[in-house]
Amino acid sequence: MLASRSSSILTRRSMLEATGLGFGSLALSYLLNEERARAAEAKSTNALDLSPKPAHFEPRAKAVIMLVQNGGPSQMDLFDPKPELTRLAGKTMAVETFQKGNSDKLMATPLKFTRYGRSGADMATILPHLGSLADEFCLVRSMFSEHNNHTEGLVLLNTGKIFPGRPALGSWVSYGLGTENQSLPAYIVLRDPEGYNTSGTLLWQNGWLPSLYRGTEVATQGTPVRNLQPPTPVPPDIRRDELNLLAKLNEEHRRGYPHESELETRIRNYELAARMQLAAGEMLDLSRESGPTRRMYGLDDPVTAGYGLRCLMARRLVESGVRFVQVFPPVKPQSQPWDAHQNVKTENEAICAKTDLPSAALIKDLKARGLLESTLVIWAGEFGRLPVSQNGSGRDHNRNAFSLILAGGGIKPGYVHGATDEVGYKAVDQRVSVQDLHATILNQLGLDHTKLTYHHHGSDESLTDARVTKARVVNELLDKPARSA
Repeated sequence: MLASRSSSILTRRSMLEATGLGFGSLALSYLLNEERARAAEAKSTNALDLSPKPAHFEPRAKAVIMLVQNGGPSQMDLFDPKPELTRLAGKTMAVETFQKGNSDKLMATPLKFTRYGRSGADMATILPHLGSLADEFCLVRSMFSEHNNHTEGLVLLNTGKIFPGRPALGSWVSYGLGTENQSLPAYIVLRDPEGYNTSGTLLWQNGWLPSLYRGTEVATQGTPVRNLQPPTPVPPDIRRDELNLLAKLNEEHRRGYPHESELETRIRNYELAARMQLAAGEMLDLSRESGPTRRMYGLDDPVTAGYGLRCLMARRLVESGVRFVQVFPPVKPQSQPWDAHQNVKTENEAICAKTDLPSAALIKDLKARGLLESTLVIWAGEFGRLPVSQNGSGRDHNRNAFSLILAGGGIKPGYVHGATDEVGYKAVDQRVSVQDLHATILNQLGLDHTKLTYHHHGSDESLTDARVTKARVVNELLDKPARSA
């Protein structure tokens, strides 16, 4: 009875064969063959492998450290002094506001500025450590975003679009280049152990890239990677034999399903976890760092220790061959610590005290070890602030202008790029979009942003979607002109 019933049910293949005089079958066969060909091509080019892959052209950088400054650092209070804003303070100005409590009265910065280095870059005096390195980095004052909400702004900064579900920048980089250390993930995320910043894991998703390229959280307290070690300790030689046997069994299973990318990714992840059991603890053991190095990152001060530890770990990871490291700021007193809605002066003083010294220590340490030339450091939030006051002494979100820092990796040092208008409301000269920033980052890694693609739902997707966004490599930021494949 069951056999008779099942034989009478049309499958999708038989239905297509029975309709359209067989043309459905021809179309289906074509599509299946196309998918098999793509799967075979992916396998032959190690698309699901984290082994090092050739760049499109000679890279200037091998790795990226992205210091995400969640909340929207205030450009006119930290990096982009506006004497005219002080002169016009109290005057009215119509601006695009986001939250309640905004006035239309321009507000002068309550913070002091000074010139740093031979380049004479003006920055706030509450950033003395970063300011002392003004000749080592490029300060971009003409960035702009596309949304005034934290989540959309952060998703844009990390994925190139404001809509969730796309691969993060770190995922694209690890997909395109793999990693030089097969015992660690290519893309590692270091967050505050106290919790997640705004939008949480949404910011390091692999999207529709295979999950092998998702950011991997590594803890800075306790065991670096959760659930990594077996509950009962196993001697290393026995464990290695077990893993070798498991690898052989996985390979036999894989050969039976050559076109299953999800299976391939799962096996790759298990194999990576197995290798991490043998290597991660040693590579992430910060007790081997010298006393002067620990003090340079502020590990002896409870104010800077947490963020300093993450910055130091980021250096160790790129030193060990990790391709992309993302560092997130403290989550206290709030999950978006640069979000100065109530008081620009006190809120910026508090977060600068925690992050300024460690951020500068990372750049200095990389340079001292000869790693800065091959490591691109990005210090950036998701947007800036408004020139008008909110709640009397704070500032609301502003997608029209923000500032960021780029150091190392072939970026022009001691250079200030672009400008905002007289009160810092909009980027007006040498404007740089987030997609332009992404194109430039990929360029420094030897990747053509128009050629780094992944076939998804019938089209070749890319990070910058240059046909729509018109993204470009910003040559002015580079110490050498952009290369082409």
